[in-house]
Amino acid sequence: MLEQLFSSRTREKLLNLFLFNQDKRFYVREITRVIGERLNSVRRELSNLEKFQLIKSESEERRKYYYLNQDFVLLPEMTNLFVKARLLWENRILEFTKKYDGIRYLSLVGFFVDDDEAKTDIVIVGRISKVELASFIREIEKITNQPLRYTHFTIKEYNYRHSMTDRFLYNLLESKAIVLIDKIR
Repeated sequence: MLEQLFSSRTREKLLNLFLFNQDKRFYVREITRVIGERLNSVRRELSNLEKFQLIKSESEERRKYYYLNQDFVLLPEMTNLFVKARLLWENRILEFTKKYDGIRYLSLVGFFVDDDEAKTDIVIVGRISKVELASFIREIEKITNQPLRYTHFTIKEYNYRHSMTDRFLYNLLESKAIVLIDKIR
């Protein structure tokens, strides 16, 4: 949706990056790695966004860093637009999960809730084959235009870890999350 509105997939990814990381600075090669786009298209779109005055740049130690212009007049409106687009992601992801009736628990963490410390972005518990899981993650990555990390537990593994008070599992369950499916309890 936003790609159509902003006419460029690279620009939409850059806007996502800067609007959801408003206090961070990035250099060009770092940006290309994070958003998975080609160097030339990233440079071109950074130049466009700088002309538009949405982002600023500064050079430091032979690197040029880019960051969000906090004084940009339309910043609150643009941020709200991208937040609302994320809500649409949730609906699309939830709709897509209906194909997989073996999923008992699905939560969106990390990237989806702006938690940079999270070790994963999607938590899945249930019966789903490796092929289906790979397809499922690819579909979500298409929706978000973002490479995502995921954690999958079978019901048996989840129950075992839960009974053992597994620290990793409890950190996932207690972290900030958007729970889309919870049929475990």
